Amino acid sequence: MKRFFDLAAVIVTSPLWVVLVCAVAVVVRLRLGTPVFFRQPRPGLHGVVFELIKFRSMTAERDAGGRLRPDAERLTPFGRALRASSLDELPELLNVLRGEMSLVGPRPLLVAYLPRYTSEQARRHEVRPGITGLAQIKGRNAMSWEEKFNWDVYYVDNHDLFMDTKILFITLWKVVRREGIRSGGEATAHEFKP
Repeated sequence: MKRFFDLAAVIVTSPLWVVLVCAVAVVVRLRLGTPVFFRQPRPGLHGVVFELIKFRSMTAERDAGGRLRPDAERLTPFGRALRASSLDELPELLNVLRGEMSLVGPRPLLVAYLPRYTSEQARRHEVRPGITGLAQIKGRNAMSWEEKFNWDVYYVDNHDLFMDTKILFITLWKVVRREGIRSGGEATAHEFKP
């Protein structure tokens, strides 16, 4: 039922989001150049790795040694606005269509985090990762990793269609209000280190 809901919602709303994706892609191309999309391996259902697709929000600036500069230095004002609006997440609707993600579920984190989870935290991979989730509406980047994982596992144990619908509507409200976007003024979420 959850997969059917995801597909129905994405397909029915496609006239809106396809136009929006094309418009944002043009602006990203003009502001940041190519590539327009950011692709990165992320663990999905049962920890199986897939390629997450987002709009690029950072430059590719490197230091004298050829290493990428810190996120805070590469995140432009435009990129910050793109993230604050959550428009950078729109291409993940393609991940939903491909069955790699759901509209609602624990956010897909870095592959490097897989060996760092406790057995309880790893349960977040018992469902497909989501574009939004319970942790996002409860505080997004303004809460600790432990709190996020607790909400993720709660979602795994209690999710249903009503909860998913409620999370989607609350997400829209929070995006409009731009709540919980950054943690302690950082450019991006801090690294998970148990």
